[in-house]
Amino acid sequence: MGPRADVRERPITLGDLRHIFRRRRRVMVSCVGGCVALAVLVCVFCTRRYQAFGEIQVQKDSSDALGLDSMMGGAEDASDALDANITLQTQADLLESDTLALQVIEALELETTRDYQPRYDALGSIFRLLSPSGPADPLNASLENSPRRRTRALKIFDANLNVKVVSGTRLIEVRFLSSDPVLAAKVVNQLMDGLVEYNFQTRFTATNQASEWLTGQLSDLKKQAEALQARVIALQRQSGVVSLGVQDAQGRDQAYSVIVDRLQQATATLSQATSNRILKGAVYKIVQSGNAELISGLSANGIVSGSPTLSTSLGLIQSLRMQEAALQGQIAQDTSKFGPSYPRLMDSRANLSGMESAIEDEVHRVAERSKNDYEIARREEDESRTEFATEKHQADSLNDKAIEYAIVRQEADDSRGLYEDLLKRLKEAGVLEGLRSSNITVVDPGRIPSTPKQPNIPVYLAIAAGVGLFLGVCGAFISDSIDDKIQTIEEIERDLELVPLGILPHLGEPNWYRRPGGPSLSRARSPSSGVNSLAIFAHPNSPYTEALRGLRTALLLAKSSAPPQLLLITSSVAGEGKSILSANLAAVLAQSGRRVLLVDADLRKPSLGDRLGMESRTGLSQYLTDERSPEDILEVGRLPKLHLLTSGPVPPYPADLLGSLRMMEALDRWRGYYDFIVLDSPPVLLVTDPVVLASLADATLLVARYGMTNRLSLARSHRTLMDQSTQDRVGIVLNGVSQGSPFHYEYYGHSGSLGYPEIHGGKHVDA
Repeated sequence: MGPRADVRERPITLGDLRHIFRRRRRVMVSCVGGCVALAVLVCVFCTRRYQAFGEIQVQKDSSDALGLDSMMGGAEDASDALDANITLQTQADLLESDTLALQVIEALELETTRDYQPRYDALGSIFRLLSPSGPADPLNASLENSPRRRTRALKIFDANLNVKVVSGTRLIEVRFLSSDPVLAAKVVNQLMDGLVEYNFQTRFTATNQASEWLTGQLSDLKKQAEALQARVIALQRQSGVVSLGVQDAQGRDQAYSVIVDRLQQATATLSQATSNRILKGAVYKIVQSGNAELISGLSANGIVSGSPTLSTSLGLIQSLRMQEAALQGQIAQDTSKFGPSYPRLMDSRANLSGMESAIEDEVHRVAERSKNDYEIARREEDESRTEFATEKHQADSLNDKAIEYAIVRQEADDSRGLYEDLLKRLKEAGVLEGLRSSNITVVDPGRIPSTPKQPNIPVYLAIAAGVGLFLGVCGAFISDSIDDKIQTIEEIERDLELVPLGILPHLGEPNWYRRPGGPSLSRARSPSSGVNSLAIFAHPNSPYTEALRGLRTALLLAKSSAPPQLLLITSSVAGEGKSILSANLAAVLAQSGRRVLLVDADLRKPSLGDRLGMESRTGLSQYLTDERSPEDILEVGRLPKLHLLTSGPVPPYPADLLGSLRMMEALDRWRGYYDFIVLDSPPVLLVTDPVVLASLADATLLVARYGMTNRLSLARSHRTLMDQSTQDRVGIVLNGVSQGSPFHYEYYGHSGSLGYPEIHGGKHVDA
């Protein structure tokens, strides 16, 4: 009974999703509300964390790292954008280095603060059980010598530190989170001061080592100048030197001759060669240390300007050192973020090892080149000294005391001038390095924050709402997919290939709607009290009553030659509203002027007599059992064309009675007297009674309850009834559909009440 459904699959539309969300709105609201409530609890009970902010400026590096460039006539080289970016990134990596972090932790005693107190970590405890933990930290050892303490402290410090290079500028931002706002500001300031001190110490160490070696060379040069000056004084006393009467710009007497002139040139050459040898020796001494940091610092000095090959190698070392520092920072960052077993770290460590090997090879080559330059400078000094000795021997051969005096005086003046010039440059280098000790300038010191950075309540609530909405949507889909209750018309059409014959809205639960014996049951014995509770009297123009009339019309306009006279109403399981439908459908049929007999064929748990407030002395069971028992058919008040035959006492074998010959004879007799006979039978899946009656009925209405009836149960009930009848004689009636549900909208095209007025006492009242 009812048209065949087109069961072709169709894609899910936005309307389908909307219906799913409406059906599962409780799940979605619960998820969103739970996540938001959790976020509120987190915001209320979590520790307030404050973020201090500081900013530093990295100025251009001075190329006069040793303070010797002016002596050699060098000038500062302009750094390009790549050098600036490398410098900024290097300084940022230094701020995130473990060395500075340990200095700050020890200086401010951060291990005693709240953030560094041990906390129970369930996941970490499990991992420690599965993996070897290594040796314990020594007692009373420093943080540097305690690997476990050091690792834990650095992990917490790095998690709270944020260093960022401001794009397009020479500024670096330093941020630190702490539960104590004062401590957060102290950490930022201490970290920036530590970077300044680190840069100063690096430059100072390089300058100090070069200065120490130059000081030793100057000491020898001073002794030589003092010895020459003593000789000049002795020669001046021993011989009377004839002055030519010509004085130089310094007011000194001169004795001129070609030999003396050549000797003076040789002396000047020897002085320059000696100075060159000293400077080359300084470079060679620094290179012998093998310290790549000190060696790379020579690239910006004019001290190596005479050797282009050496300058190129030093520049290459400096570039490799910058790349090494960047790679070390990346390794430290990846180790802190992903752990020491992160696969990418193996490639990074291999690159670092290769880079260190390249630096060592380049240092070795620089050492060889500086040694060669030093040997060449020393040979040039020896050759100049030999040439000077030759010229001096020729001058000595003249046996001219005046020339000897002039030569010695010139040597003394040159030696003194060289010593004073080198000493002046050495002092200037120390003064300049002290004045330009660091290229780091603090722009904004760390200040105490006024408001906490965490928790960010709007962000937390927004994230919680988003996560809750996502979980709610997932929960809606999951709950809708695993729910086997009837929720949509398509489910009935797909499972049974049959369009429901009628959809009955939910009307509420008056007293007669409840099962007999329930807590709210009014077991009235007055016939009028139960009849008045029928929908056609209690709610004559309600959507439920209109749906009943629509079901009546569908039955009367059946495609067969005549409408079904004998109707069987059953359900899959108890509680789906079959008895209520039987009583109200019989009342609607009787209201149309037809003679209707309502038979309570549920001989196991009868309910119609109690619901309608009517009793009989015999009933159906006694009539079928005792041939002498008459039919005790009752007339329902207010509906004279509606008659009721109650079930009577519960018999021992109900199915046998319903399938007996006497039952068939009674049905045939009733057909001749009544227009419609409505049989209310037990559920299909519980007993065989409705199966027996289905073979006798003209049509069977299988009642299913929206949101309660299992789809598999409905399909089994339908298949069971189909075995005893044809498809055109079994129809589906869906009961208890909420008027605001998507199901109601799908069938009627609207949600909510129809808005028909109800008439009570001559007045219109909204249903």
